[in-house]
Amino acid sequence: MTNIKSLYKSELEEFITSNGFPRFRAGQILSWLGKGVTSFDEMRNLPKNLIEFLRGSCYISVANIEKKLVSSYDNTVKYLFRFADGEFVETVVMSYHHGYSICLSTQVGCKMGCTFCATGRSGFSRSLTASEILSQIEAAQKDLGVRIGNIVLMGMGEPLDNFDNVVRFLRLVSDENGLNIGMRHITLSTCGIVPRIYDLAKLGLAITLSVSLHAPDDETRSKTMPINRKYPIPELIRACRDYFDATGRRVSFEYAMIDGVNDSDICARKLSELLRGLNCHVNLIPVNPVSGSGFKKSRTPRQQAFINILTKSGITATVRRTLGSDINASCGQLRRSHTQNDKGG
Repeated sequence: MTNIKSLYKSELEEFITSNGFPRFRAGQILSWLGKGVTSFDEMRNLPKNLIEFLRGSCYISVANIEKKLVSSYDNTVKYLFRFADGEFVETVVMSYHHGYSICLSTQVGCKMGCTFCATGRSGFSRSLTASEILSQIEAAQKDLGVRIGNIVLMGMGEPLDNFDNVVRFLRLVSDENGLNIGMRHITLSTCGIVPRIYDLAKLGLAITLSVSLHAPDDETRSKTMPINRKYPIPELIRACRDYFDATGRRVSFEYAMIDGVNDSDICARKLSELLRGLNCHVNLIPVNPVSGSGFKKSRTPRQQAFINILTKSGITATVRRTLGSDINASCGQLRRSHTQNDKGG
C-alpha cells in the first residue's frame, strides 16, 4: 500500500499517470489531503474508478486523538495521538499573541537516552513517516478549528535520527499545495548528531536550528546526554558555526536549568566563552520534573544570575516562558503514564 500523503506532487503525478489516470487528478487529490480528509470517499470530485483504485492501493495516515488535556492557565493543549499500528505520540499546541504554534513528535520514543527527558526514559519504538508528522498538525487544526502558523520539531524523538522522513515532511508542509507553512516558521531541535547538522546545512532550508546543549563542558554534558560521548561539545559547536556560515540562519541553543548540576556562575561563564562570536540565542529552560530522574529546576534567583552573566558577555538569552504547567506539557510524560497504565504499571 502506498503512503499517499508522504508523496511529493511530482511523485503523486507519476503514480497517478502510470496507473492510467490524468495528471490533473493528482492536484485534486493533493487539495483534499491539504484539507485533512481521512478517507478517499471524501474526495467528492474524483471519479468512482479512481476512488476505488486509491482505496485498493493507498492509505491516508491519520492521527487519532486518544487523550486531550487543556491547560486552565493558558489554553495550551496537549494531545496523545494514536496511529494505525497502536503506537502513541504527544503533540502540544500553544497559543501566542501572534498565533498558534505546534510542537511535533518525529519518533515514537527516543534512542538518545538523555537522563532528564521523560521520552528517553520510555525507550524507542520506531520513527514516524512524513505523513504521520503532518497528521499531527492536521488533527490538531481540525479539532481546534484554528490555523497553525509555526512549527517546532521538539516533541518526542530526535529529528535528525529520522533525517529522510523529517526532510520530506519539511518540504511537504511548506509546499503551497499542502499546508503552506513557510520554512522560516519552522524550528528543528537536535541533541547534536553532528554529521546530520552538516547534511541539513547542505540542503539550504530556511529553518531555524535549535541545539539542545544543556551544559558548557564535556564532563557535565556527558553525564546527562550520552550523545556527547560520540559528538563532544567542540565538534558540535564547530558544526553550529559552519551551519550559520552556510545558511545565514541564527542558531538557537536550549539549556535546561537543573539545580546544582549546570546552573552555577562558573557554568554561565564557561557557556559565554563557548558561544563567543557565534550568532546565536540561548533559551534557558527550567527543567521539568520527571519521575525517577532526581532533577529539580533551578530557582528563579539562580536563573536570573545565570542570564545576567550571559547578557553581560554579549550573549542574547531569555528564560523560556512555561506553558501548560498543569498538564505536564513537556513531551514524553503523557505517553509514559498512558502505556504504564495499559500494562497495569
